Amino acid sequence: MKAIKWNLGFGFMSWFVPFFISIFFFSKEGSLQIDLFLFKTIMIVVGSLSGCFLLFRYFLLVDSNYIKEGIIIGISWILLNWILDILILLPMSKMPIEVYFIQIGFRYLSILFFAITLGAILEKKTQSK
Repeated sequence: MKAIKWNLGFGFMSWFVPFFISIFFFSKEGSLQIDLFLFKTIMIVVGSLSGCFLLFRYFLLVDSNYIKEGIIIGISWILLNWILDILILLPMSKMPIEVYFIQIGFRYLSILFFAITLGAILEKKTQSK
């Protein structure tokens, strides 16, 4: 149960941090205040940095089965990010879901890649001891 709590908590933070940062780039009326491509770049960097930090913190709590944990965390965080975006971001932006996945949604696959890579590194290091 504790692992599920940490998984969901860190997963929520992987969505919330970039979402919160993005608020500062929009006017009260909802229009973007900087160049679109600069905004997307900032969001990718913020998402990657916060995601890597959260994965680092999560894997400090893991003692074994690192690759399995990486797969579980990667899939669950992607799903959580997609659900939160569909519930919150899409209604705010009025973006069609197919456009969302092309412009934003598929980028969340990087979470899975980072999580599995970190799990594989830890697995390799523990096997060589």
